[in-house]
Amino acid sequence: QVQLVESGGGLVQAGGSLRLSCAASGLTLRNYAMGWFRQAPGNAREFLSVIAWSAGSTYYADSVKGRFTISKDNAKNTVYLQMNSLKPEDTAVYYCAARWYGGFWHTSWSDYNYWGQGTQVTVSS
Repeated sequence: QVQLVESGGGLVQAGGSLRLSCAASGLTLRNYAMGWFRQAPGNAREFLSVIAWSAGSTYYADSVKGRFTISKDNAKNTVYLQMNSLKPEDTAVYYCAARWYGGFWHTSWSDYNYWGQGTQVTVSS
């Protein structure tokens, strides 16, 4: 049974930082890419970043490049999203997701097979 469990969300002031975690189980992670998405009320689910588990290579949306960093801990089967210089417009529910990695980056939410339950991030001005 595949499980992705996010944690680390919360309330932070503008300019602050948060680190989200996503613990994965039930997957052979070396074959997968792990992505982060977010969804604000009334908006579509937005791609943020993805990491290829085996190679460790990463890809970012332009909207978060330079502010957010994706990383992983092989021993813990956990992927992280370090978010710095947070803005009120970063307020959303943040999700991690997984899909089989075939050598190409996928940025559409519909390309991902497995999802976590989401964690709320609220940035106050």
